[in-house]
Amino acid sequence: MDLILVNEADEPVGTMEKMEVHQKALLHRAFSIFIFNSKNELLLQQRALDKYHSAGLWSNTCCSHPSPGEDTAHAAAKRLKEEMGIETPLQHAFHFIYRAEFENQLTEHELDHVFVGKFDGEPEPNPNEVSDISYQTVEQLLSDMKENPQNFTVWFKLILPRLANEHKASEI
Repeated sequence: MDLILVNEADEPVGTMEKMEVHQKALLHRAFSIFIFNSKNELLLQQRALDKYHSAGLWSNTCCSHPSPGEDTAHAAAKRLKEEMGIETPLQHAFHFIYRAEFENQLTEHELDHVFVGKFDGEPEPNPNEVSDISYQTVEQLLSDMKENPQNFTVWFKLILPRLANEHKASEI
């Protein structure tokens, strides 16, 4: 899969194969999705154990990368359906840039678009992507992140506090 390389203004500057992008730590476009139920609990996923990084860690509902030429919001909705079996309207909350190096010499350097949505149905996680799911309140998660930060993905630990500060659960 090729990823969209971008500058800090989110303007495309090229494309490159996914693993090469992560080996070279190049800035690329990504998205992270946060799905809440009507009780304002966040649907979490535990990443599959064979993921190339952050395997087995808990994270937001879904995340991935749009393909070259693909609209980010469209890619997010499509991936949510593929990974979690969920179809629901998504709202763009914000975007940010982060960089995280992993023990396997790969680096995530992403301009990450954060989307939120509501869903009360039964998720159907793809077992190739997701080991387990859980619903938790933002307050529970923030507390657990402080006590057990090693259990969560880097980007999730960056996004959740900002999402909690900028967007009240009633607005999501």
